[in-house]
Amino acid sequence: MNTPRDASAVSATPRERARERTVRDIIRLGRKHLADQGAAALSLRAVARDLGVVSSAVYRYVESRDELLTLLLIDAYNELGDEVDAALAAVPEQDFPGRFMVLGRAVRTWALREPARYALLFGSPVPGYQAPGERTTVPGTRVVNRLVQIFDAAYRAGALMEGQLAESPVAMAPALAENLAAVRAELDLAMSDDALAKGVLVWTSLFGAISFEVFGQYGPDTFPAREELFDHQLSLLAGLVGL
Repeated sequence: MNTPRDASAVSATPRERARERTVRDIIRLGRKHLADQGAAALSLRAVARDLGVVSSAVYRYVESRDELLTLLLIDAYNELGDEVDAALAAVPEQDFPGRFMVLGRAVRTWALREPARYALLFGSPVPGYQAPGERTTVPGTRVVNRLVQIFDAAYRAGALMEGQLAESPVAMAPALAENLAAVRAELDLAMSDDALAKGVLVWTSLFGAISFEVFGQYGPDTFPAREELFDHQLSLLAGLVGL
């Protein structure tokens, strides 16, 4: 029996397929150099050497170090997004706390397995590099969009705890309210400004907790029970928005 193949792969010419394989090899080697040397030291010449070709040959496929960084960003964002999506697929749509927990755990698992790539996405900016938003925004917002969708779906379903839906005692500055309104309109969200502001705090706290662990900010001896600490943090954050 014939195995179905992707239509684009079938229609691609041998030259196009060879080009795609070479770009994949360059990204694979770029990942290795990123892990070994860090983003700031990334070099197309070094990648070419490991690929076994002269540097001018690599430039036919990836025109600059910045382009390689962009490809690595997109690759990492999409791998993280795919793992989060796979984790969420195993949890019922209406299990909002469960979906939040598995999202957080999936991000942490990927980050601990891929610390150099996590640092590229969420660590210090690479000197002299500016990510092109038209190419990186969509893959780069996949996870946070999933997070917002969980909160908004819970809000629409009336599943947030009533006590958590009371207006915050902290006054909402007009400029912030305007920002939040723009976000709600762009993402077609039903949740209130207060709920969205709490969601932003959850988002930054989630990635802050993961970054502390990935970058060794706790120190070697503090909180040996890291997984238990993270699950406790997730539970606290879920309570903040009323899940």
